[in-house]
Amino acid sequence: MQAAFYESTGAAREVLHLGRIELPKPGAGEVRVRVVCSGVNPSDVKSRAGLRSRTLPFPRIVPHSDGAGVVDAVGAGVSSPRVGERVWIWNAAWKRANGTAAEYVLLPAAQAVHLPEQVGFDAGACLGIPALTAYHAAAVDGGVTGKSVLVAGGAGAVGHYAIQCARLMGARQVIASVSGDAKAKLALEAGADLVVNYRRDDAAERIREATGGAGVDRVIEVDIAANSALDLKVLRQGGDVVVYGSGAGEFQLPFFPLIVQHVRLRFFIVYELAAADRAQAQAHLGSWMRRGVLAHNVAHRLPLARIAEAHELVESGAAVGNVVVECTAG
Repeated sequence: MQAAFYESTGAAREVLHLGRIELPKPGAGEVRVRVVCSGVNPSDVKSRAGLRSRTLPFPRIVPHSDGAGVVDAVGAGVSSPRVGERVWIWNAAWKRANGTAAEYVLLPAAQAVHLPEQVGFDAGACLGIPALTAYHAAAVDGGVTGKSVLVAGGAGAVGHYAIQCARLMGARQVIASVSGDAKAKLALEAGADLVVNYRRDDAAERIREATGGAGVDRVIEVDIAANSALDLKVLRQGGDVVVYGSGAGEFQLPFFPLIVQHVRLRFFIVYELAAADRAQAQAHLGSWMRRGVLAHNVAHRLPLARIAEAHELVESGAAVGNVVVECTAG
């Protein structure tokens, strides 16, 4: 089968290769999925670039944890009616050598989740990291029902879903921060009540004004290192900051404002969600997709042969939304 892979870390055009590798056969408890679309996430780009470690955990890595396609074979112990099922995929490349940037991928059966017929494979390839992250950030620690929420980076892959999740969970008010007019439009279309351009506006003043001076109940944070000062200015006393990302490996937080405001900080990584939390997220996302109330923002769809370009789009921040690569015909 055809696959993209790398055997050393470095620049996308230098280390990503396209070639033929052996077609895998499913073992007990596994499904083989014919991948139609593979999602490219910042974590995939960072791993390939060697930003986390220059030492590869496997001699050859087929990247990407997210994807969508059709089950074409099952191993022992897996129900045969699953063959032909449309699915979306999570954690394909997490602690594994072979992700979704290939014509086929083998997975434990639980990691291939039913994809409703009305949802495209390109959208399905955006669910594993972006949508699951957004859902958990809104649902954790009592959720956001009746609360005011600030979504940092509201036009990003996670932020776009987070606005929708907060709205669908009954948030009283959803505010999004963005860096430009095109992104503001996306965030408003996703359901934000107010969009603040942090490069142009006095973001703290506008958010405090929008909340009647009380501040927001929850911040869903894409970059705690860059945004912590703003978060503390706009968070109400007793509010929480749910963090899923940081632009820096280390950062500082001021003790006194945190303790005086009774701030609750919650950090999580979507790869390590508890089984119950993941099941809850999958159930709600599935229900929203069947109802047609969850919008997907696929910014770029490229063939597998242009995977290096796809990585560069994500790496540069030029993509306003999700980037996917096409691995086989739909």
